[in-house]
Amino acid sequence: MDVGEALEKLMILAKTDGPLKERLLNTRDSDRPLSDFCSIATEAGCPMNVMDLIEHGENDYAAIKRSTNGGGENSPLLERV
Repeated sequence: MDVGEALEKLMILAKTDGPLKERLLNTRDSDRPLSDFCSIATEAGCPMNVMDLIEHGENDYAAIKRSTNGGGENSPLLERV
């Protein structure tokens, strides 16, 4: 299962499991939010680690950037949210 599939499965689980959703949301206030999020996700049967999660986001961002105006460094600035 890749990170995208794990995140999709985790989202479905969190919609029906209130305590899981709360634990995931509470990682926002953690000293190590990504690490804690990945630990909770893995416990819930959606294995992932911090580097895989970061790489997944970077790959998506790079694909979007490449798809605008032919991509490359001259493409419009995409702001991260």
